[in-house]
Amino acid sequence: MTASGLAIEVKDLGVRFRRNRRGRRNIKDLFADSSRRSKPGEFWALRDVSFNVEPGESIGVVGRNGQGKSTLLKLVAGVLLPDEGTVTVHGGVAPLIEITGGFVGDLTVRENVRLTSGLHGMSKAEVSRRFDGIIDFAELGDFVDTPYKHLSNGMKVRLAFSVVSQLEEPILLVDEVLAVGDKAFREKCYRRIDELLADGRTLFFVSHNERDLRRFCTRGLYLDGHRLALDAPIDDVLDRYNEQYNSGIS
Repeated sequence: MTASGLAIEVKDLGVRFRRNRRGRRNIKDLFADSSRRSKPGEFWALRDVSFNVEPGESIGVVGRNGQGKSTLLKLVAGVLLPDEGTVTVHGGVAPLIEITGGFVGDLTVRENVRLTSGLHGMSKAEVSRRFDGIIDFAELGDFVDTPYKHLSNGMKVRLAFSVVSQLEEPILLVDEVLAVGDKAFREKCYRRIDELLADGRTLFFVSHNERDLRRFCTRGLYLDGHRLALDAPIDDVLDRYNEQYNSGIS
């Protein structure tokens, strides 16, 4: 348990992007400009977002496309840095955000498992101990020496989920990845997430699938207008989102 008793603390969070170039501003821009005002061509992807997450909570992040859901996960994962405010994460994260992240096309499945697991912090001994379980869960026993680039998208999803779900980090970040893959494997992933939640893990889950959100999450964060519009039980958040979506307000 941390001194604060929290898993994640987000305070006055804001992040800007530029419309006329890909990605974040460059390092020179970050040092040269500390103003809170947006410059021409910039927009706030998130603004004035604050919330806390307790260990073991299951949080569903809801909102239309472009409202900052995936950006928020990347900030929690440490992939992005905020322009204002703070994100404090107590404990490691197991990020299932971009299914191809960390995988190398010309390396085999076997080599990629070793590389990616190592990048996530597993020791060589841990990788060796968990290797068969990772391959079995991903159902890739016949493809361990196949180059990653020759796998189907479904196989890549299975491999990514299998690696990340073997991590023992206390916080699991999931971004829409369960929308890919066949029904049988999705059910397998669902059971694995149930196991992780029963083990006391914290879940931060972005999805447009209302059934998945209601199944796994007890609390919701509704992003609208690039701000946190509602922090409430997941049923209340989904009801608000559906009401505004159907009325054409959002």
